Amino acid sequence: MKNILLEVCCGSADDVIEAYKAGADRVELNSNLFHGGLTPTVGSLLVAKRETDISVMTMVRPREGGFCYTETEFRVCLADAQLLLEHGADGLVFGFLTADGRIDPERTRQIAEIAQKAGKETVFHRAIDVVPDWREAVDLLADLGITRILTSGQAPDVSDATDTIREMLDYAGDRIQILPGAGITMRNIRRVAEETGAGQLHVAVHRSFMDTSTVNNRSIYYGGCLYPPEDRYQMIDGTAVAAMKKMERR
Repeated sequence: MKNILLEVCCGSADDVIEAYKAGADRVELNSNLFHGGLTPTVGSLLVAKRETDISVMTMVRPREGGFCYTETEFRVCLADAQLLLEHGADGLVFGFLTADGRIDPERTRQIAEIAQKAGKETVFHRAIDVVPDWREAVDLLADLGITRILTSGQAPDVSDATDTIREMLDYAGDRIQILPGAGITMRNIRRVAEETGAGQLHVAVHRSFMDTSTVNNRSIYYGGCLYPPEDRYQMIDGTAVAAMKKMERR
């Protein structure tokens, strides 16, 4: 498993700093990873860039629950994209679909052009994993000049779709990069790398940290009906990232 670029999915500036210390090659900065990652704050980007010199790709996603946004939500995306780039983002991560689950070419083009004019990278995220024809999607995204596609091979876990990832890599060729991600762990990272032949992988490895400030009233929950515990939070597991990078050097 040599010469693999390791991108780490981050949910905060702290995550970026931990991933950087652990040897990550690149990060994707989000907020709200519980809902698959939403647009991060400009403040988290500023701190991450100030404290590290790692490449920071920033998510542009205004809400959870699909990828067909209202006109207002899309205007927010355009504004966020511009602000993130102006404050140091090395690229944008996004995904826009039509109501029938196909790529929205016009919205994708508009966001991509904002990054391209700034000389930055563009990533179409795992929205591709719900399109009806991934080959059609790859062709469209390549024609739009998108840098790469983040995908699980249209499976819940990329380790169950290594054959599809290899097909995607072969089909994409030199036109567009394919970045496998979702469900990559210490147990399967070597197999995923070997079976796909991918030169880069996207990983999300977090562990829980305690925050005891809510201990005085355990009956209060600030989230939705799932009621996540309020006395802990997730942050990048730097030890796991470092171990994955160590494997890459073997």
